[in-house]
Amino acid sequence: MTIADQAVSPRNLTARLRAALGLAPAGPHYYVYRHKAFVRAGHWINALCLLVLLMSGLNIFNAHPALYWGNGSNFDHPALMLGAYQDEFGQVTRGVTEIGGKEFDTTGVLGASRYGGDLISRGFPAWATLPGPNWLALARQWHFAFAWILVINAFVFFVLGFRSRHFLKDLIPTRADIAHLGREILEHVRLRFPHGETARRYNGLQKLAYSVVIFVLGPLIVLTGLTMSPTMDSAFPLLPILFGGRQSARTVHFLCAFSFLGFFIIHIAMVVLSGTWNNLRSMITGWYAIQGQERRP
Repeated sequence: MTIADQAVSPRNLTARLRAALGLAPAGPHYYVYRHKAFVRAGHWINALCLLVLLMSGLNIFNAHPALYWGNGSNFDHPALMLGAYQDEFGQVTRGVTEIGGKEFDTTGVLGASRYGGDLISRGFPAWATLPGPNWLALARQWHFAFAWILVINAFVFFVLGFRSRHFLKDLIPTRADIAHLGREILEHVRLRFPHGETARRYNGLQKLAYSVVIFVLGPLIVLTGLTMSPTMDSAFPLLPILFGGRQSARTVHFLCAFSFLGFFIIHIAMVVLSGTWNNLRSMITGWYAIQGQERRP
Protein backbone atom coordinates (compact mmCIF):
# COMPACT_ATOMS: atom_id res chain seq x y z
CA MET A 1 0.00 0.00 0.00
CA THR A 2 1.39 3.37 -0.97
CA ILE A 3 1.51 6.46 1.25
CA ALA A 4 -1.33 7.97 -0.79
CA ASP A 5 -3.44 4.83 -0.21
CA GLN A 6 -2.79 4.99 3.52
CA ALA A 7 -3.84 8.64 3.66
CA VAL A 8 -7.35 7.80 2.43
CA SER A 9 -7.75 4.36 4.01
CA PRO A 10 -11.07 3.68 5.81
CA ARG A 11 -9.26 3.44 9.16
CA ASN A 12 -7.63 6.82 8.60
CA LEU A 13 -10.90 8.43 7.52
CA THR A 14 -12.72 6.98 10.53
CA ALA A 15 -10.09 8.33 12.90
CA ARG A 16 -10.33 11.77 11.29
CA LEU A 17 -14.13 11.74 11.45
CA ARG A 18 -14.14 10.73 15.12
CA ALA A 19 -11.61 13.45 15.90
CA ALA A 20 -13.66 16.05 14.00
CA LEU A 21 -16.83 15.09 15.86
CA GLY A 22 -15.03 15.04 19.17
CA LEU A 23 -15.91 11.42 19.92
CA ALA A 24 -13.64 9.20 21.97
CA PRO A 25 -10.54 8.29 19.93
CA ALA A 26 -10.85 5.04 17.98
CA GLY A 27 -7.55 3.73 19.35
CA PRO A 28 -6.38 3.37 22.96
CA HIS A 29 -7.75 6.14 25.13
CA TYR A 30 -8.61 6.92 28.72
CA TYR A 31 -10.74 9.45 30.58
CA VAL A 32 -9.65 12.16 32.98
CA TYR A 33 -11.89 14.16 35.31
CA ARG A 34 -11.27 17.58 33.81
CA HIS A 35 -13.97 19.87 35.26
CA LYS A 36 -15.33 19.90 38.80
CA ALA A 37 -19.07 20.18 39.42
CA PHE A 38 -19.01 23.85 40.50
CA VAL A 39 -17.02 24.76 37.36
CA ARG A 40 -19.55 23.03 35.10
CA ALA A 41 -22.56 24.53 36.88
CA GLY A 42 -21.02 28.00 36.83
CA HIS A 43 -20.17 27.66 33.14
CA TRP A 44 -23.74 26.89 32.04
CA ILE A 45 -25.32 29.50 34.33
CA ASN A 46 -22.91 32.09 32.95
CA ALA A 47 -23.71 31.06 29.37
CA LEU A 48 -27.45 31.57 29.93
CA CYS A 49 -26.98 34.85 31.82
CA LEU A 50 -24.62 36.34 29.25
CA LEU A 51 -26.97 35.44 26.39
CA VAL A 52 -29.96 37.12 28.05
CA LEU A 53 -27.87 40.08 29.22
CA LEU A 54 -26.48 40.72 25.74
CA MET A 55 -29.85 40.51 23.98
CA SER A 56 -31.74 42.55 26.60
CA GLY A 57 -28.85 45.03 26.72
CA LEU A 58 -29.12 45.59 22.96
CA ASN A 59 -32.81 46.32 23.44
CA ILE A 60 -31.96 48.90 26.13
CA PHE A 61 -29.31 50.39 23.83
CA ASN A 62 -31.94 50.76 21.10
CA ALA A 63 -33.75 53.35 23.24
CA HIS A 64 -30.82 55.67 22.48
CA PRO A 65 -28.47 53.95 19.98
CA ALA A 66 -25.44 56.18 20.44
CA LEU A 67 -22.30 56.24 22.58
CA TYR A 68 -20.39 59.22 23.97
CA TRP A 69 -17.34 59.91 26.10
CA GLY A 70 -17.47 61.96 29.26
CA ASN A 71 -20.27 62.74 31.69
CA GLY A 72 -22.77 64.17 29.19
CA SER A 73 -24.16 63.36 25.76
CA ASN A 74 -22.67 65.37 22.91
CA PHE A 75 -25.37 64.69 20.33
CA ASP A 76 -23.43 66.36 17.51
CA HIS A 77 -20.30 64.25 17.99
CA PRO A 78 -21.12 60.70 19.14
CA ALA A 79 -18.35 58.13 19.33
CA LEU A 80 -20.77 55.67 17.74
CA MET A 81 -24.31 56.09 16.44
CA LEU A 82 -26.80 53.75 14.78
CA GLY A 83 -29.37 55.77 12.86
CA ALA A 84 -31.61 55.90 9.81
CA TYR A 85 -32.52 58.26 7.00
CA GLN A 86 -36.12 59.00 6.01
CA ASP A 87 -37.69 60.34 2.84
CA GLU A 88 -40.07 63.32 2.63
CA PHE A 89 -42.99 61.05 3.56
CA GLY A 90 -41.36 59.87 6.79
CA GLN A 91 -40.54 56.43 5.40
CA VAL A 92 -37.22 54.92 6.46
CA THR A 93 -34.98 54.52 3.42
CA ARG A 94 -31.69 53.22 4.81
CA GLY A 95 -29.78 52.56 8.00
CA VAL A 96 -26.33 53.90 8.83
CA THR A 97 -23.63 53.31 11.40
CA GLU A 98 -21.53 56.34 12.31
CA ILE A 99 -18.12 55.79 13.93
CA GLY A 100 -15.99 58.81 14.73
CA GLY A 101 -17.88 60.98 12.25
CA LYS A 102 -17.70 58.50 9.35
CA GLU A 103 -20.89 56.87 8.07
CA PHE A 104 -21.32 53.33 6.79
CA ASP A 105 -24.45 51.96 5.11
CA THR A 106 -25.72 49.11 7.31
CA THR A 107 -29.31 48.88 6.10
CA GLY A 108 -31.07 45.70 7.20
CA VAL A 109 -28.64 45.02 10.04
CA LEU A 110 -27.87 48.18 12.01
CA GLY A 111 -29.73 51.49 12.11
CA ALA A 112 -32.68 50.23 10.07
CA SER A 113 -34.03 46.69 9.77
CA ARG A 114 -37.23 44.96 8.79
CA TYR A 115 -39.91 44.20 11.38
CA GLY A 116 -43.35 43.00 10.32
CA GLY A 117 -42.38 43.47 6.68
CA ASP A 118 -41.53 47.17 7.03
CA LEU A 119 -38.12 48.84 7.20
CA ILE A 120 -38.05 50.65 10.54
CA SER A 121 -35.53 52.78 12.41
CA ARG A 122 -33.94 50.45 14.95
CA GLY A 123 -30.39 50.28 16.30
CA PHE A 124 -30.12 46.50 16.47
CA PRO A 125 -32.60 44.22 14.65
CA ALA A 126 -35.45 42.50 16.51
CA TRP A 127 -33.93 39.01 16.19
CA ALA A 128 -30.90 40.16 18.23
CA THR A 129 -32.88 41.64 21.14
CA LEU A 130 -34.99 40.42 24.05
CA PRO A 131 -37.86 40.99 23.97
CA GLY A 132 -38.12 41.47 20.19
CA PRO A 133 -40.18 44.70 20.11
CA ASN A 134 -38.97 48.02 21.53
CA TRP A 135 -40.09 47.16 25.06
CA LEU A 136 -37.63 49.12 27.20
CA ALA A 137 -39.26 48.51 30.60
CA LEU A 138 -39.33 44.72 30.23
CA ALA A 139 -35.82 44.66 28.74
CA ARG A 140 -34.55 46.52 31.82
CA GLN A 141 -36.23 44.02 34.13
CA TRP A 142 -34.70 41.08 32.28
CA HIS A 143 -31.31 42.77 32.25
CA PHE A 144 -31.24 43.58 35.97
CA ALA A 145 -32.62 40.17 37.02
CA PHE A 146 -30.02 38.19 35.07
CA ALA A 147 -27.27 40.63 36.07
CA TRP A 148 -27.89 39.74 39.72
CA ILE A 149 -27.93 36.02 38.89
CA LEU A 150 -24.59 36.49 37.12
CA VAL A 151 -23.09 38.38 40.09
CA ILE A 152 -24.28 35.78 42.62
CA ASN A 153 -23.01 32.95 40.44
CA ALA A 154 -19.65 34.72 40.04
CA PHE A 155 -19.38 35.23 43.80
CA VAL A 156 -20.00 31.53 44.48
CA PHE A 157 -17.57 30.59 41.71
CA PHE A 158 -14.85 32.86 43.16
CA VAL A 159 -15.28 31.47 46.68
CA LEU A 160 -15.17 27.84 45.54
CA GLY A 161 -12.43 28.59 43.02
CA PHE A 162 -10.12 30.00 45.69
CA ARG A 163 -10.98 27.31 48.24
CA SER A 164 -10.30 24.50 45.76
CA ARG A 165 -7.21 26.28 44.36
CA HIS A 166 -8.86 26.03 40.92
CA PHE A 167 -7.64 29.50 39.96
CA LEU A 168 -4.06 28.91 41.07
CA LYS A 169 -3.74 25.40 39.61
CA ASP A 170 -5.81 25.68 36.44
CA LEU A 171 -6.32 29.30 35.37
CA ILE A 172 -3.46 31.60 36.41
CA PRO A 173 -0.74 31.51 33.71
CA THR A 174 2.69 30.52 34.98
CA ARG A 175 6.02 31.93 33.81
CA ALA A 176 6.47 28.83 31.63
CA ASP A 177 3.03 29.39 30.08
CA ILE A 178 3.94 32.95 29.14
CA ALA A 179 7.27 31.82 27.70
CA HIS A 180 5.52 29.37 25.34
CA LEU A 181 2.65 31.72 24.46
CA GLY A 182 3.96 32.62 20.99
CA ARG A 183 4.31 28.98 20.01
CA GLU A 184 0.82 28.13 21.29
CA ILE A 185 -0.75 31.02 19.35
CA LEU A 186 0.94 29.72 16.19
CA GLU A 187 -0.30 26.19 16.91
CA HIS A 188 -3.87 27.43 17.33
CA VAL A 189 -3.67 29.43 14.09
CA ARG A 190 -2.61 26.21 12.38
CA LEU A 191 -5.53 24.40 14.11
CA ARG A 192 -3.17 22.07 15.92
CA PHE A 193 -4.56 21.29 19.35
CA PRO A 194 -3.02 19.49 22.35
CA HIS A 195 -3.24 15.69 22.48
CA GLY A 196 -2.25 13.06 24.99
CA GLU A 197 -1.05 14.18 28.41
CA THR A 198 -0.85 17.82 27.34
CA ALA A 199 -4.65 17.83 26.90
CA ARG A 200 -5.18 17.14 30.61
CA ARG A 201 -5.11 20.83 31.48
CA TYR A 202 -5.40 24.26 29.90
CA ASN A 203 -2.44 25.59 27.94
CA GLY A 204 -1.01 29.08 28.41
CA LEU A 205 -3.19 30.70 25.76
CA GLN A 206 -6.36 29.27 27.30
CA LYS A 207 -5.30 30.32 30.79
CA LEU A 208 -4.57 33.86 29.63
CA ALA A 209 -7.92 34.15 27.80
CA TYR A 210 -9.95 32.81 30.73
CA SER A 211 -8.04 34.98 33.22
CA VAL A 212 -8.74 38.13 31.20
CA VAL A 213 -12.45 37.26 30.97
CA ILE A 214 -12.82 36.33 34.65
CA PHE A 215 -10.55 38.87 36.33
CA VAL A 216 -10.75 41.84 33.92
CA LEU A 217 -13.85 41.85 31.70
CA GLY A 218 -16.16 40.41 34.36
CA PRO A 219 -15.47 42.97 37.12
CA LEU A 220 -15.26 45.80 34.56
CA ILE A 221 -18.68 45.13 33.05
CA VAL A 222 -20.25 44.91 36.53
CA LEU A 223 -18.65 48.15 37.73
CA THR A 224 -19.58 50.08 34.57
CA GLY A 225 -23.12 48.75 34.85
CA LEU A 226 -23.35 50.04 38.41
CA THR A 227 -21.89 53.39 37.34
CA MET A 228 -24.82 53.95 34.97
CA SER A 229 -27.22 53.86 37.92
CA PRO A 230 -27.90 57.31 39.47
CA THR A 231 -28.66 55.59 42.78
CA MET A 232 -25.29 53.84 42.82
CA ASP A 233 -23.55 57.09 41.80
CA SER A 234 -25.10 58.82 44.81
CA ALA A 235 -24.02 56.03 47.15
CA PHE A 236 -20.57 55.63 45.57
CA PRO A 237 -19.59 58.97 43.89
CA LEU A 238 -16.14 57.55 43.10
CA LEU A 239 -17.63 55.31 40.38
CA PRO A 240 -18.31 57.99 37.73
CA ILE A 241 -14.98 59.61 38.56
CA LEU A 242 -13.25 56.27 38.08
CA PHE A 243 -14.59 55.90 34.53
CA GLY A 244 -14.56 59.55 33.53
CA GLY A 245 -18.33 60.04 33.63
CA ARG A 246 -21.51 58.04 33.20
CA GLN A 247 -21.42 58.20 29.40
CA SER A 248 -17.85 56.91 29.40
CA ALA A 249 -18.95 54.06 31.66
CA ARG A 250 -21.78 53.27 29.21
CA THR A 251 -19.29 53.15 26.33
CA VAL A 252 -16.90 50.88 28.25
CA HIS A 253 -19.86 48.68 29.24
CA PHE A 254 -20.82 48.37 25.56
CA LEU A 255 -17.23 47.50 24.55
CA CYS A 256 -16.99 44.89 27.31
CA ALA A 257 -20.26 43.32 26.17
CA PHE A 258 -18.96 42.91 22.63
CA SER A 259 -15.62 41.64 23.96
CA PHE A 260 -17.61 38.90 25.69
CA LEU A 261 -19.37 38.22 22.39
CA GLY A 262 -16.03 37.99 20.58
CA PHE A 263 -14.70 35.61 23.23
CA PHE A 264 -17.86 33.51 22.94
CA ILE A 265 -17.55 33.20 19.15
CA ILE A 266 -13.86 32.19 19.35
CA HIS A 267 -14.61 29.84 22.26
CA ILE A 268 -17.33 28.03 20.30
CA ALA A 269 -15.09 27.80 17.23
CA MET A 270 -12.29 26.24 19.29
CA VAL A 271 -14.70 23.80 20.94
CA VAL A 272 -15.94 22.62 17.54
CA LEU A 273 -12.52 22.46 15.89
CA SER A 274 -10.80 20.65 18.77
CA GLY A 275 -13.54 18.05 19.27
CA THR A 276 -17.16 19.05 19.79
CA TRP A 277 -18.62 16.13 21.72
CA ASN A 278 -15.51 15.42 23.74
CA ASN A 279 -15.46 19.03 24.93
CA LEU A 280 -19.22 19.04 25.59
CA ARG A 281 -18.98 15.76 27.51
CA SER A 282 -16.28 17.20 29.73
CA MET A 283 -18.37 20.29 30.49
CA ILE A 284 -21.50 18.21 31.19
CA THR A 285 -20.12 15.16 33.00
CA GLY A 286 -16.59 16.33 33.82
CA TRP A 287 -14.91 13.45 31.94
CA TYR A 288 -12.62 14.12 28.98
CA ALA A 289 -11.24 11.44 26.63
CA ILE A 290 -7.49 11.47 25.94
CA GLN A 291 -5.85 9.45 23.21
CA GLY A 292 -3.06 7.03 24.17
CA GLN A 293 -2.13 4.90 27.18
CA GLU A 294 -2.59 6.45 30.60
CA ARG A 295 0.67 7.23 32.38
CA ARG A 296 0.72 5.94 35.90
CA PRO A 297 2.75 7.87 38.49
